[in-house]
Amino acid sequence: MTFSFCPNCGHKLENIRCGDDDCKICPSCQKIYGSSPFPVVEVLVVNEFKEVLLLKQNYISESKWTVVSGYLTDGETIEEAVMREVKEETGQDVISCKYISSYYFAPKQLIMIGFIAYVKKSQFAHSDEVDDIRWYQLDEVNAVIARDNNCSGMHFDKCREFL
Repeated sequence: MTFSFCPNCGHKLENIRCGDDDCKICPSCQKIYGSSPFPVVEVLVVNEFKEVLLLKQNYISESKWTVVSGYLTDGETIEEAVMREVKEETGQDVISCKYISSYYFAPKQLIMIGFIAYVKKSQFAHSDEVDDIRWYQLDEVNAVIARDNNCSGMHFDKCREFL
């Protein structure tokens, strides 16, 4: 995220050089701001039958399915965010998780931190963020997963070697 005004006091930020990086500084607070993408976890959820859980979120796509994802909250580790997002969006309890890769999503200035989360298949929970949810066999995922303007497909591709 790139700031033009100080989020603390509202003054217009000035451009400065910080080592070999371009930054901005608030002339009032003297706080320095760099360009920082927001961290988001992106999670491929897999059960003991090697089925993949995918979500339909119409605000993202009305025709394609996505993996679980969500922003980190203050004071939360990345692994805690994985467990929280999976539970909030699906009702599944994460048994373990494995870091896979990270991706930069330029359209929204996000750093996507990709994991596989392993769960024991259980009932889905209702979430206001999710329009539909279901388990897919591995060979069904390519036909339905979002790939345009979304990191879900890329993340699924990276996860395949671990499934």
